[in-house]
Amino acid sequence: MALFGLVITIFWFALYVYVPILPSYVAHLGGSLKVVGLVVGSYGFVQMLLRIPLGLWSDGIGKRKGFITLGILLALASSLLMGLWPSVGIMLLGRALSGAAAATWVTFTVLFSSRFSSEDAPKAMGLAVFYSNLGQILATLIGGHIAELYGWHAPFVLGAVCALAGVLLSLGIRETRQVKRERVQLSQLLAVGRERDLLIVSGLAILVQYMTFATMYGFTPIYAEGIGADAAQLSLLTFWSTLPMAAAALASGSGLASRLGTKRIVTAGFVLGALAAAVVPFAKTLPQLYITQAIGSLGRGAVFPLVMGMSIQTVSEEKRATAMGFFQAIYSLGMFGGPIIVGIIGDISGLAGGFLSTGAVGLLGSLLAWRLLPAPGIQDRQAPHQMGAAGKQ
Repeated sequence: MALFGLVITIFWFALYVYVPILPSYVAHLGGSLKVVGLVVGSYGFVQMLLRIPLGLWSDGIGKRKGFITLGILLALASSLLMGLWPSVGIMLLGRALSGAAAATWVTFTVLFSSRFSSEDAPKAMGLAVFYSNLGQILATLIGGHIAELYGWHAPFVLGAVCALAGVLLSLGIRETRQVKRERVQLSQLLAVGRERDLLIVSGLAILVQYMTFATMYGFTPIYAEGIGADAAQLSLLTFWSTLPMAAAALASGSGLASRLGTKRIVTAGFVLGALAAAVVPFAKTLPQLYITQAIGSLGRGAVFPLVMGMSIQTVSEEKRATAMGFFQAIYSLGMFGGPIIVGIIGDISGLAGGFLSTGAVGLLGSLLAWRLLPAPGIQDRQAPHQMGAAGKQ
């Protein structure tokens, strides 16, 4: 488990070490706000296309480890591409390739959660998301400083080196050999995709990722640069946008939701994310901006691992990668659509309009969570029945 956690951390470090400077770098290369949104959104678009097929394939052959190593290799290739041949077109291609790498997160999470009981799926997801956030924290803390010292290309080269180390370490992950299963048919996939609970948490995850990729991984760095941030300060900005998220994920993994209630935490998390996005245009100094990002990160970090764990909590083992692939493909709509929509709004009405509209999306998420998620205690009482139904599918 320690090795697995290390591999997860390195994987996300390699994917995110250049993220603090990416939007600004694309803008410096000549991209408009729409183009910046397209580059950032391509990461989610490719995941949207690949995650369901990867989940089906993994479930069909009963293996996960090979996909993990493949994902880290793709992260290596994307970093090299963007670091060695910088242009707007190459940035679009490279970030799309990194999206293909991130699509393998389906198999990371399913293999990691297989070490836990079904009832502890949210706890497993909290720990997995904590490791991923740890990699992102280290990446964002270091990436901007590396760019400030050695140039724009340096974070991409560092990402490639770390990805190579991750490939080698991934070979040591142990996987229980499983009997090869019959491939999941389209009708079975549609049956999984029609599960009401899965659709609800997938829809909520779309809104979380919309806010995340429209702000901290999209246009907040550009706004920060407009009020005087350099590359190192962009790195610090992303750090403060990630650290509370990791803390919230770790709290989810410790079972906090079972004590406070998933519905309350998810609703409150959306409200915090909405307020943090809406007040960005009113932040006139970098410390003020850091505070808004930390609050928004705490809110989004409380929501995401909970809805992620709920996506597979009542699904039988042989269909977990399929369910997780469906969930992650659906929430990729937010990763793809958020930056593009806010980029278009930004070109029309300025970044202030984009941030205010993102706040409205967060409020919508809070209303939907309060209305659609089960009341505290109900989900626990339903779980045994749902598990039995899932086992008969």
